[in-house]
Amino acid sequence: MSKEHTKRRIVIKVGTSCLTYPNGKLNIGGIERLVRVISDLQNRGHQMVLVSSGSVGVGAAKLGWTERPKDIRKKQAAAAVGQCELMHIYDKIFLEYGVKSAQILLTRENTTHEEQRTNIHGTFEILLETGVVPIVNENDTVATAELECMETFGDNDTLSAVVAQVCAADLLVIFTDIDGLYDSNPRKDPNAHLIGRVEEIDAALWAAAGGPGSSNGTGGMATKLSAAQLCMDAGISMLIAKGRAETLYDIVNGKPVGTLFKRPRKTN
Repeated sequence: MSKEHTKRRIVIKVGTSCLTYPNGKLNIGGIERLVRVISDLQNRGHQMVLVSSGSVGVGAAKLGWTERPKDIRKKQAAAAVGQCELMHIYDKIFLEYGVKSAQILLTRENTTHEEQRTNIHGTFEILLETGVVPIVNENDTVATAELECMETFGDNDTLSAVVAQVCAADLLVIFTDIDGLYDSNPRKDPNAHLIGRVEEIDAALWAAAGGPGSSNGTGGMATKLSAAQLCMDAGISMLIAKGRAETLYDIVNGKPVGTLFKRPRKTN
């Protein structure tokens, strides 16, 4: 069996479309399946980190707002409500499987300031060594830059790559609503082919990744390619796959899934 994906420390990023229904309400069944698989892999010996989007959308739905807010203050208020709701659900389900979880909220300043980055790394190390699953999100209640530029930053795609770097992960898995990176937009081109492995990101790949993202999330494939570049530059493998929790078993068992970004090993 191939050990391509047999990794010990894995960061998983799930977007809004993987966590909610089109009406903005939580997809509790989907979250339960995700938590169950993460808990099982944790029991198997992997160290798991979850980067979770969805706080603004979940908060807006809980507040009874029919549309995603555009005003920064409303986004921050929705994020505060939604993050509480998300963590309540995550913590409750993880505890049902005997796994402890922790909340980590970050801003970009936290990850670029050397002392803060070192402290965050230390926190991750202690949590992971003690069998805790860190659940990470951007601190949207204070980070107005992230909320104003969410389309540019990519709905936590970049954050997940930075988290993978900070916690020295072996693999980042980004779950999305399609099977991976295609050579053209599969929503428009029925002849689009899935790209199984990428060893170098070139202009042709950037062109292929230029399509729009999910209607529920704010990240497109281009932001995932940016995340892949960050990971590859740091020597971390990254995988884009369709957001089905059970896919994680295939990934850790070395089966071909989605699009793997991994530089070839250097030979002497």
